[in-house]
Amino acid sequence: MDAGLAAVLGAAVGSLATLGAAIVNGRAQARTQHDQWRRGHRRDAYAGYLGALHDRDIAMDAILDALRADEPDLPDVDERTRRFVALAREVHRAAEVVALEGPASLTEATDRIARASAELSQVMRRMVGDAHAGDTDRKDEDTALAAAREQALYRAVRDFRLAARGAIGGTD
Repeated sequence: MDAGLAAVLGAAVGSLATLGAAIVNGRAQARTQHDQWRRGHRRDAYAGYLGALHDRDIAMDAILDALRADEPDLPDVDERTRRFVALAREVHRAAEVVALEGPASLTEATDRIARASAELSQVMRRMVGDAHAGDTDRKDEDTALAAAREQALYRAVRDFRLAARGAIGGTD
């Protein structure tokens, strides 16, 4: 074989190998960037949801605190309730973003939070209704039930946090 031809073939093989390596590296880099982009979107969705939950839970605590008084200030309770309802809508919106970003395990976790929230809200609404009616017969029982349901809600939020951490870290 002629030395010139061997040099040309060697250069061609070397170029093809370099091109192949560049393609493989480019694909790997694109995949890594896409994964980082997806983790960033998920992190933002999960943080938004947790932030909305936090704001709503503070509003809920404010209602429960107002209801603990011997004679609750009913206009204040009603205003706090309106704020809670508005913030609950924000939680629902944020949960929809979590559902879009996935994975399914996070949607299941938001559903558990929604159920725990609904159970606590049911007791809270009854307490507000009783306060308006001046009925204190169930106050101690409902206060204890609200505390138990609040703990169940906080456990559901903790479980969401753990699942979100796994989804962001790529373990889900």
